[in-house]
This record gives sequence, structure tokens and C-alpha cells, in this order.
Amino acid sequence: MFQESSLDSPQLRAARRALDAILAKQEPHPAVVMNRSWDILESNTAATTFFLHLLGGVAPPGTMNVVRMMFDETALRPYVANWPEVAAALVQRVHREAVGGITDEATTNLLAEVMAYPGVTEQWARRDDPPLLAPIIPITFVKDGSTYSFFSAITTLGTPQDVTLQELRIESFFPLDEETTRNMEALVARR
Repeated sequence: MFQESSLDSPQLRAARRALDAILAKQEPHPAVVMNRSWDILESNTAATTFFLHLLGGVAPPGTMNVVRMMFDETALRPYVANWPEVAAALVQRVHREAVGGITDEATTNLLAEVMAYPGVTEQWARRDDPPLLAPIIPITFVKDGSTYSFFSAITTLGTPQDVTLQELRIESFFPLDEETTRNMEALVARR
């Protein structure tokens, strides 16, 4: 019913400018643009700097996928101080955000993959788990003695007439404390 365009196509130029503006305004805090499969398509300087810092300066091979990186013991997982709570909430969010309430094949495969990681409970695989009651799920990363505590907000583009835009999510990370603000400013300044 709707067309599916590349983010770089001329007809999406205005939307692309809006995405770039959102990412830039989020500095010095991380923000990423993801597709329906949780693949990172774009990121601001703070996000690139922060995630590469956590990953030891080496991006994982292939497409950076938020869900995979959060569950993979060789990616972000070791640096998430409250991983069980964040992981449980993330799995439920993947279930909830399946477009039209129907999980597509890529999402089904992604969920099966992360459910096979060590430390993941079968309870998380159930879509009927009661939703978490906390309005904000904090995430705390710790590396090299520095702590970064965030909550995130998801932005979508309202009523787009293009499949690409319909499926985009912009995740912006906001600091929960002054320590995180200072640590992010110092990390970005060192870049």
C-alpha cells in the first residue's frame, strides 16, 4: 500500500533533515536511529563514541543490532550493571512493538537467537507476561570505573506515508544523574 524508500532518497530529504536535527540536538548524550529489526541505521557522535568505548574501540562485525548487543556477552552485556531488569524489559518491548501485533520472521528469529544466550529465562519469551509497571527502565553501564546511568525515550515519525519512515525509531538516552552527564561530556571531549 505504501512505498518503501531509502533514507537517502530525494522524497525523504525533509525526514532525513529532521532525523539529523534530532540526533545533533541530543549531543552530548547518545541517540540512535533504528529500523524495525533493531538495527542501528544512524547515530550521533555521542552514541558512536560511547558504544565504541564500551566495545573496546571495535564495532561488532556486520550490522549493529541493539538487541543482539545487549544480550551478547562479548558486546554490551558485560557493562550493563542491571542487565537482568533491562534484558527482561527489552524482550517485552520487542514483543510489544511488533508491527500490528504480529511478529515478523526477522523478529521471531531475533527473539529465538537472544533467548538462547546464557542467563536468559524462558519466562521472558512469553508475550503474555504482565507489563513492567515502572514508567522508566533505567540502564546503568559501568566501564573502567566510570558509571553511566540513563533512561531512554523513543521517538517515531507520525503518520508517515512510507514504510521506511513508519518503521523507524529514534532512541534518545537521557542522563539520570550529574555523574553520567560529567562522564559523557568527558568521553565525548576526549574523542
